[in-house]
Amino acid sequence: MAELNPVAKQIDSVSPAPVRLFLSDGSSGVFEMQNTEFFEAEFQAEGHRIDDETPYRFITSDDGEEVLAGRRSDSTDEWTFVGEVLRAEAVDQNDVTGSTSEKTESDPESLSENNDEITLDPENINEVDTEE
Repeated sequence: MAELNPVAKQIDSVSPAPVRLFLSDGSSGVFEMQNTEFFEAEFQAEGHRIDDETPYRFITSDDGEEVLAGRRSDSTDEWTFVGEVLRAEAVDQNDVTGSTSEKTESDPESLSENNDEITLDPENINEVDTEE
């Protein structure tokens, strides 16, 4: 039997709790899944972003190497390819926030965007001698 996709396994194990997904288009969002399931090694899920009720579907690619995301159009019942889900992580229930746009872990701004700014006061910095 083929190995299960690690991103799909993470989505499945976190659900039904909210899960933050990082997509290949540079965006990320917190999603609530209505259902997730594996059929052998194939994965599929349906859910929505917590800041948007637009339905999303997630499936593994034919070779099982990627989890692909699609979004249903508001005006029609057509599905649009959004991108690959690069990473999934559990969301702290106290930190369920919407989404980011075009920010990734490799983007320094995304790491500090939601955090308080930290500044160092030169008077409170002590040098440490590590050589003995």
